[in-house]
Amino acid sequence: MANHNNFSIEIAYARTHVQTLKTLEVSSGCTVKEAIILSGIMDQFPEIDLTKNKIGIFSKFIQPDTLVQPKDRIEIYRPLIIDPKDARRLRAKRI
Repeated sequence: MANHNNFSIEIAYARTHVQTLKTLEVSSGCTVKEAIILSGIMDQFPEIDLTKNKIGIFSKFIQPDTLVQPKDRIEIYRPLIIDPKDARRLRAKRI
């Protein structure tokens, strides 16, 4: 018998050449941090550090203690290698 307090969410993380999207079922009252830990994605990608990596739901930054909602897609963002403004300046100099 299905538990009506459970629902599906997704966890997304991407490196330069590898993208991962995990689907898992969580209980109501689950936080983003708990969901990320439950997903096992931090075992797969040990560089993820929830004290350093920003996280969001559908491209909106959120805090790790945010409660997840049905069908949320939690996104773990990598740190920027170069500031986008600096990258544009460098491309402009090459032209």
